[in-house]
Amino acid sequence: MNYVIIKCGGSVFEQLPPSFYQDIVTIQEQGEWQPIIVHGGGPLISQLLEQTGVKTEFVKGLRVTTNEVLDVVEMALSGAVNKGVVRELSNAGGKAIGVSGVDGQLLHAQPIDEEMTLGYVGQVTEVNTGLLKEWIQQGLIPVISPIGIDDKGQRYNINADMAAAAVAQALGAKLCFISDIPGIYQEIDGEKQVFHQLNEQKIAQLIADEVIIGGMIPKVQSAIEALQQNVLEVSIVDGMAKHGLVEFMQGKPIGTRISLTHQEVPYVESNK
Repeated sequence: MNYVIIKCGGSVFEQLPPSFYQDIVTIQEQGEWQPIIVHGGGPLISQLLEQTGVKTEFVKGLRVTTNEVLDVVEMALSGAVNKGVVRELSNAGGKAIGVSGVDGQLLHAQPIDEEMTLGYVGQVTEVNTGLLKEWIQQGLIPVISPIGIDDKGQRYNINADMAAAAVAQALGAKLCFISDIPGIYQEIDGEKQVFHQLNEQKIAQLIADEVIIGGMIPKVQSAIEALQQNVLEVSIVDGMAKHGLVEFMQGKPIGTRISLTHQEVPYVESNK
């Protein structure tokens, strides 16, 4: 079985068209690749924390995660966002199972920081792949919220990119980050020139040249780290493009594919 881990951030979910979920169902039905979704939900978490009046503090710009904060995080991710994705897949004719990393100890976790500076923020130490494969054998599409758990039952909030990479590593899968842009691009004379293939060396150069900036920097760095740890391929794909995900899985020049090898890095079509 070939697996593709599809990671979607909370802000992107609000914009995804119905065709995106139809693409995921189509990919599963075609039989060559089994999709697994890992999602975030940052905007909703912030909204619920404000609505519930749960006080939070920050260390170097990062939110400290207490058990009280985790209650809200779990409400947002494992509740609203997770089940919303399951419903969308059902509307598209698919069958999905919505779970968190807590269920069946799917994502075994430990603190990302031994000194617990950020509280219960974790990293994945083990993925229960047997559980995932059981659901898949039943024809289900797993939808995972990135809450982990340790042997003592303590929950951890896990960065969704890191959780998706851990699942991809455990399954030797492709990892696909869904975005609201056509891929990594360089703007020339007002036109977006998309890089459809990048390697580690070229990414370092694009960061130095300030072509890759802001939130895209940690994403591509996570991609390189994932490739170094058994992930088959890492890509950034536009979830807004109709049937873009299906065409990407068919090998067409959609989005940006990232690899470690030093290969040619072409520009392709312009996107104004």
